Amino acid sequence: MKKIIFLVFVIACTTVSFSQKDLYGVRVGYNISNLDFDPDANFSNQHRNGFAIGFFGEYALTTSMSIAPEIQFSAEGAKDRDLRIDYIQTPILLKFRLGDRFSIGAGPLVGVKIHEYEDGYKNFAFSGIGGLEFMITDEIFIDARYHYGLTNIIDDENDIEAKNTNIQLGIGIKI
Repeated sequence: MKKIIFLVFVIACTTVSFSQKDLYGVRVGYNISNLDFDPDANFSNQHRNGFAIGFFGEYALTTSMSIAPEIQFSAEGAKDRDLRIDYIQTPILLKFRLGDRFSIGAGPLVGVKIHEYEDGYKNFAFSGIGGLEFMITDEIFIDARYHYGLTNIIDDENDIEAKNTNIQLGIGIKI
C-alpha cells in the first residue's frame, strides 16, 4: 500500500502544474559515494567515484518555495567491484529560495537497483537528501547534494548492515 501511495504521489508531482513558473531541465553530477557498514567493515571500504544524470521538473508552490521531482541514473556504492550498485532514483526536493540565486532543499529519495538482482543487495533503497543550489545565470546552475541511506541495503539476514552515503556535485540547465 505504501508503494502505491508513493507512486501516485510521484506521478502527481510530475504531471500537475502549480503555477506559471514551472521549469524543466537536465542535470549531471559527479558522485563520491560509499557504504556505511555497521559494525565497521573488516575489509578495505574505499569510496567510489561515479556519475549521475537525470531530468527534473520544478513547480513553484509560492514565490519562495517549490517542489522538484527528478528521475536520475546514479552510480553508487564503494570502490570494490562487489560493492558497486547502480540505481534509477527519484529524489523529490522541497526547495526554499533564499534570494535571487541561492536555494536549499531536502526530501526523500527512492532508488531501484538496475542490475544483478541476485547479488545480495536489496532491490530498493530509501534515503534522505539535502542540497544547496546556486544559479550562475537565469538558466544554468551548480549544486551540491548529500544523501544518506535510511534502510539497510544488504539482502541477507545477518548481523551486518550497510547504508548508502553519497556526495553529489552537479551542474544543470533549467528550461
